[in-house]
Amino acid sequence: MNPERVGVIGGGLMGSGIAEVFARAGSQVVVHEIDANAAEAAQARIEASLARAVERGKLEASSRDQALAGIMVSTDLADQADRRLVIEAANENEALKRQIFADLDAVVVDRDAILASNTSSIPITRLASVTSRPDHVVGLHFFNPVPIMALVEMVTTVMTAPEVAARARDYAEGLEKTVIESRDRAGFIVNMLLVPYLLGAIKMLEAGFATREDIDTGMRLGANHPMGPLELSDFVGLDTMKLIADVLFDEFKDPMYASPPLLTRLVEAGLLGRKTGRGFYEYG
Repeated sequence: MNPERVGVIGGGLMGSGIAEVFARAGSQVVVHEIDANAAEAAQARIEASLARAVERGKLEASSRDQALAGIMVSTDLADQADRRLVIEAANENEALKRQIFADLDAVVVDRDAILASNTSSIPITRLASVTSRPDHVVGLHFFNPVPIMALVEMVTTVMTAPEVAARARDYAEGLEKTVIESRDRAGFIVNMLLVPYLLGAIKMLEAGFATREDIDTGMRLGANHPMGPLELSDFVGLDTMKLIADVLFDEFKDPMYASPPLLTRLVEAGLLGRKTGRGFYEYG
């Protein structure tokens, strides 16, 4: 059963997608954004995604209207006070996320509410430790694009109460998502396996071993992957890739997780992939 009242912190690609799937499942969702411009952009992002679903025959117009009626975008964190589930979906920045969790701990009135993070790599214990309710903190890592991707990675810590973990799983499964569960360490399951593969492709390109096209074609046609590793890196965002790599390297001190110089230079140049129009490839 889905919670009646859901909060989402951050209305970017991930946050807007999370808000959409909960609203489509019948929850009343409050999305928090930092200012009026960001709030307007989040609202437009949600509306555009729902419109595409209707155009593609995946959603009835009446269901779109019902979902939109169930979403409010706010710049006042106090609007999260009565939420039963709040999912933080801010940038992959540990200091920022820790501050958000400290603020939510002070704002969310219901002590039985679940505070969750959509982080793709940061250990959940580090976020839970700044709250007075670490037993009610979990990771709920959705994948982009959220309305389409079927997976949610649930992360529990040594402090997470079993009842809270069970309830969080029920919430995710109520969205018709498949839930996999990871213990709490950097990268969890998916990125622990995926990121070294992507970094390996970047190192291969950097060394001049093969062209970007041949690396990607090799993995698409030879391993039946829907995207090659360099295409996927551009899709994820090279800044996000580097942040995840840095978290993994900090946790495990293994050179396989170190950001290659080519990735670092691209990020420093602001060439972040699809979202900036250029990364390993150029986008019109």
